Amino acid sequence: MINIIFEKVITSLIILSVVSVFAAIFIDFKKFDRKGNVYKGKKSIVATGTMTGFYVVYYMFLRFKIGYIGIINYPVILIGAIMIIAGAALNIVGRFNLNSNWANHIKIYDDHKLITNGVYRIVRHPLYASIMLMLFGGCLAYRNWVCILLTAFVFVPFMYYRAKQEERLLEEKFPGYKEYRNKTGMFFLKLWR
Repeated sequence: MINIIFEKVITSLIILSVVSVFAAIFIDFKKFDRKGNVYKGKKSIVATGTMTGFYVVYYMFLRFKIGYIGIINYPVILIGAIMIIAGAALNIVGRFNLNSNWANHIKIYDDHKLITNGVYRIVRHPLYASIMLMLFGGCLAYRNWVCILLTAFVFVPFMYYRAKQEERLLEEKFPGYKEYRNKTGMFFLKLWR
């Protein structure tokens, strides 16, 4: 009985977290997907559409238990769920901090501001970091080694590629970006400076 309650609570929290992030993305599209006033932009293969495609593949591996490890380990499941919840919270807070500077593709607007406050004081790319945290959390919560490989060898390199593209444009537009980059971690807290 306790096992069933545990699984239902964990599943509900995970679903709520994932739906919240998708709702926040939808809101960003509605509020901030601007067509004009672009200082400089670049289409990227890594955008919301391709990321959604990755999520579908990831979900299919989880859903059909391809790579599933059948050992039930409640602390590991709980850690995975906490990672998903924390990732969702980080993503949503990062979107609030970014506000109208958000774009689906890599864009720097004429009125773009360099955001270095809020979660951007800790990491330069909290939206990407949050999704990585959620995906790795899902790997633990659903005990799937194939999804760990997918996330580590497909998703993370693509996020790194996109982040580097963004940073080149940001450095071009904002003279202080290089200093900000040197003192702030890309996806994780920088422990030494």
